[in-house]
Amino acid sequence: MALHFETEEYANRLQRLTARMREEKLDAMLLFAQESMYWLTGYDTFGYCFFQTLVVKADGDMVLLTRSADLRQARQTSTIAKIEIWVDRAHADPALDLKNLLSDMDLLGCRIGVEYDTHGLTGKNARLLDNQLQSFGEVVDASLLVSRLRLVKSPAELAYVEKAASLADDALDAAVPLIAPGADEAAILAAMQGAVLAGGGDYPANEFIIGSGIDALLCRYKSGRRRLDANDQLTLEWAGVSAHYHAAMMRTVVIGEPTARHRELYSACRDTIQAIEAVLRPGNTFGTVFDTHARMMDERGLARHRLNACGYSLGARFSPSWMEHQMFHIGNPQEIQPDMSLFVHMIIMDSDSGTAMTLGQTYLTTTDTPKALSRYGLDFIAV
Repeated sequence: MALHFETEEYANRLQRLTARMREEKLDAMLLFAQESMYWLTGYDTFGYCFFQTLVVKADGDMVLLTRSADLRQARQTSTIAKIEIWVDRAHADPALDLKNLLSDMDLLGCRIGVEYDTHGLTGKNARLLDNQLQSFGEVVDASLLVSRLRLVKSPAELAYVEKAASLADDALDAAVPLIAPGADEAAILAAMQGAVLAGGGDYPANEFIIGSGIDALLCRYKSGRRRLDANDQLTLEWAGVSAHYHAAMMRTVVIGEPTARHRELYSACRDTIQAIEAVLRPGNTFGTVFDTHARMMDERGLARHRLNACGYSLGARFSPSWMEHQMFHIGNPQEIQPDMSLFVHMIIMDSDSGTAMTLGQTYLTTTDTPKALSRYGLDFIAV
């Protein structure tokens, strides 16, 4: 069995989960989010894109229902002792297999929480699930129950977060010497991902973002590479990853002579992220962080060029996104607590002038001043 944490840590997580379930008067939880299963048991796979669920009862009993392809995966990577297989076949309805399993677990007529808000439960499978369980018991949406438990990291988790942050710096170390007029985006991207993997890290939960020229204004990955011009701009968003724990960074690098607009937007990014450092601490909320971002950007006339979020919680995540549910956006009441790993990003995309500027890094919250998890500062990068 290959586990990233001591069995005591997993036992503590299960205890926290079942205590919360009892508070919510849940007799069982159906975990469909792969990160929930990984956090609770160590189970590591990408088979969650098919029907798969971990049933957790309030007394701590757990059973995984999955496909045959993931049987050995679960045995080798997790603490799960009981595994049931639903059989791939024409017109299969794995939700029926699940209902029979729940019946065997004496859950008929019980109150059952379901993680609906996850890419581990497709719309089609959710319909199958609801169809089978509508008369079986009381089904409630408990999508964020485990997600909220995962927000505050244990010391063992923080060790992986710190390692991930070091790998993110290694990726930037590998990229900067390659960034020059005529440089190929493909070589830069290969060096960055290669640095993370060579350092013992993992693939990220979503692709690294790279874009130059007009594509520097995009904050999503897309296919296609180009070579850098003598005067150019290159936006990079990437993450170091260790045991699936992510530490993200974001930078826009200017090739050649920065324009006055580049300098102006960089100053707005830096001033705003430094102001956020002053509120990224207990006593404030995720909404407070966004309000600071919006106020400072809007005072500079950048309302049209900023985004409606400025970061999010990070942790052990699986494709298709390394973003957690909790984001820095307007009105989010989630309180900031010590030992959260939070990515703060400034993204300004001025389509009028074709100018991009970004600045972002991961922080560890403390009882007071947040700790930036990077050996790079917030300095402007120009080559």
